[in-house]
Amino acid sequence: MNNDIIPQYDVIRQNYSPEERILLGEMRENLVDLAISTGDNYQVSEEKLLNDIRNFLFLRLNGNTQNKGISNEYLDKLSRKFLRDIIGYGEIDPLIQDDELEEIMIIGTGKPIFVYHRKYGMMKTNIEFNDEQEIKDLIDSIARQINRRIDQESPILDGRLLDGSRINATIPPVSPDGPSLTIRKFRRDPLTIIDLINSKTISLDLAGFLWVCIDGLGVKSANAIISGGTSSGKTTTLNALSAFINPNERIITIEDTLELQIPHEHVIRMETRPANVEGKGELTMNDLVKNSLRQRPDKIIVGEVRAGEAITLFTALNTGHSGFGTLHSNDARETITRLTNPPMSVPEIMIQAIDFIIMQNRIYTPSGVSFRRISEVAEVVGIEEGTVQLNTIFRWNPERDTIDNVGITSNTLVQIANLSGKSINELYSEIENRKIVLKHMINHNIRSVDEVNSVIELYYKDPQKVLNKIILNR
Repeated sequence: MNNDIIPQYDVIRQNYSPEERILLGEMRENLVDLAISTGDNYQVSEEKLLNDIRNFLFLRLNGNTQNKGISNEYLDKLSRKFLRDIIGYGEIDPLIQDDELEEIMIIGTGKPIFVYHRKYGMMKTNIEFNDEQEIKDLIDSIARQINRRIDQESPILDGRLLDGSRINATIPPVSPDGPSLTIRKFRRDPLTIIDLINSKTISLDLAGFLWVCIDGLGVKSANAIISGGTSSGKTTTLNALSAFINPNERIITIEDTLELQIPHEHVIRMETRPANVEGKGELTMNDLVKNSLRQRPDKIIVGEVRAGEAITLFTALNTGHSGFGTLHSNDARETITRLTNPPMSVPEIMIQAIDFIIMQNRIYTPSGVSFRRISEVAEVVGIEEGTVQLNTIFRWNPERDTIDNVGITSNTLVQIANLSGKSINELYSEIENRKIVLKHMINHNIRSVDEVNSVIELYYKDPQKVLNKIILNR
């Protein structure tokens, strides 16, 4: 009986003989030498690489008198195993391929690799590295794939894999106990606003409300900061809410590492760049935010607001642009405090450019499994005696596990009503209409990115036609 507190995640592993492991190591070294000598970007066709591996094995194995008469079947099988090992990620490739895993954590030699499963929480795998060099080789392989380097001068690697997964690796002296590697994976099939409603991360009422506010009926698109702790789901919620942006708008996203997957046609994605070995060529978040203003964006989305780019972003929001951003914080008041103090130092008078602070939390259960909830939506309503005033519009009730409208009239809705010439009651009716559309998608399991976007775009084009079709088909 397994009495471990942490459940087990078993992987069917590639089994190599000692000789095969030596051959795999030589094969890797040859590929590295080839990439360095040709300036190759480590991108080759699988067919060509498989042929190269087979030729290499044929020469090496048949050159050994003990291996005379080796079968073609064995050569083909070993070649394909090596191919999967080389173009994949070796021992951890099955973990990379599992879309149910959120995170993969290598913490050193002689210790199991840990994973975070979307359903079962933290799990311990049956994979462990017993040789520090194996972990270093894996990290070096990843670094080459993303055109980065990691060595004693630059002992931290932060970047993204070709599939968009976020990676962070360290080697001594930063991690004196040995190399470490953390991979935060993103779903191949991204979560949409319908998924978030179904999982109760957001309520139907709040989704309808935010749809109207983010759209702004074409007269006032709301600006928002999505705040929360690490891995609380800020980016996922931002991606989902961005589906509500009018498809006619031009969007520019700015990130340290590309994570946002904005489901729109007119999107320009920009990513920061670290300095090269000579200390030149760095492009910071602030550089990219400034540059984005020259590209006539309708909406600027900053992946994570941390430092000087905050002032540039808020200057843009105060001069008529609209935008979103994410930020690490524990509650709405702390979000304001972080924005107005170093290193961000946004003047309090500028804070009024944002309409909402959307707080998201990751809630842990005794079993170790966690879930995400929007815990609060606070509206910035002005400054009084030098203090930014906040009104809570929606709040999560942990006893009922519901996100409740606390009954305060939203200033943002009032402003949209005034600018559009509509009454506040007409806006409430519009929220109800959009909830009908969202409810229709929930009931008919319309949840993929393309499906949800298609319905929302149809609604923007002809809302009455969409509503009539839904009501008649009920």
